[in-house]
Amino acid sequence: MNVLTRRQREIYNYLREHNDSFACPPSLEELCVRLRVASRGSLYKHIIALINAGLVEPFTGNKQAGIRLTIQALNDEEPEEQGLPFIGTIAAGRPIEALENIAYMTVPDALKTDKPCYVLQVKGDSMIDAGIFDGDWVVIEQRDYAKNGEIVVALIEKSEATLKYIQQSTEQVLLIPANTNMTAFSYRPDQVEIQGVLVGQMRSYRSH
Repeated sequence: MNVLTRRQREIYNYLREHNDSFACPPSLEELCVRLRVASRGSLYKHIIALINAGLVEPFTGNKQAGIRLTIQALNDEEPEEQGLPFIGTIAAGRPIEALENIAYMTVPDALKTDKPCYVLQVKGDSMIDAGIFDGDWVVIEQRDYAKNGEIVVALIEKSEATLKYIQQSTEQVLLIPANTNMTAFSYRPDQVEIQGVLVGQMRSYRSH
């Protein structure tokens, strides 16, 4: 089966979970409303990918009509996972969602949760006192909230992603490195978006 992107899997899972609620196969327009997708063309591309993967089919053979799950999709269990999406380095300096050509990594179940997760590779030494070193892979549970003291992926000013401890109040957000040679950075709450929380970590000891 073709590898699905995170967005394609979200659409597929939505169709599976809500299959019984559709009175008839939903059209692209209806799915755009339900999924809150602004671009019909963008959704169409994702649907074509699901068609190519054998998971959905056009109800009458054209994109104006509805689409429905295939017999294979209705009978099969959740499609075989291809691993977690590996979407680059945490110091890439751009929004995580903007990264393309996502690859997949196999991650032990003990290092991830039952919620959507992804993998980043750490760049730099800002978290070494927490045992997170340059080159390590971190498993991130995708969510937009965190408790104080958790290690998060924070997007600053919609441009730079960083891995830090977080402390939040109504007036400021502190992003705190785990390195005694570095100081915390203070931001207004509107400057910081939480993109996930650290739940696992992997390391290679091979020489390069």
